[in-house]
Amino acid sequence: MKNLEKDKLQSLLDIMGSNPSLQIAHFTQESNLLTQMLHEYCTQRDYLYQINCTDLKFYEELNKTFKDEEKVQIKNFPLERKSYMMQGKQFDFLFVTIPIEENIKSDFLKRAHNIICNAGNIIIFLDKRNKEACYNWTSLLEEHNYVATNTINDLCNHYSIIISKKMHGWGSL
Repeated sequence: MKNLEKDKLQSLLDIMGSNPSLQIAHFTQESNLLTQMLHEYCTQRDYLYQINCTDLKFYEELNKTFKDEEKVQIKNFPLERKSYMMQGKQFDFLFVTIPIEENIKSDFLKRAHNIICNAGNIIIFLDKRNKEACYNWTSLLEEHNYVATNTINDLCNHYSIIISKKMHGWGSL
């Protein structure tokens, strides 16, 4: 995730508001501006920030960096895990900045659904040039009980951002 603009990411974080006790999870494989900004945002507000590292080397690096921070949790998190639920935690916001292969997108959304609070949001960053990927993600989100899906194309120069809300009790998983 290169070429992120700080002021534009700040606009995205401002949308989240300042509710008490938010929990934010982030699927990532590299440290970038968003990771730094989410860390600062959560630290300032005393929110839990869980970084789900899909790359083992990155996990080891971050584990050293944040070892003394109580509100930052670093997890080694292969996407192929059978379940994403850990310790009964559910997150208000789930950021996804990793590429997810086509053959596991559906499973990813099913598993992610379980770790998002009712009416919580999933926020997916995609290459802006790939309009087909945006359409495919939007369709998959709808199939897996996410609603109010919006695509933001004008916030970042290089990324489209899909935001969708988890709805409880609509259909069956």
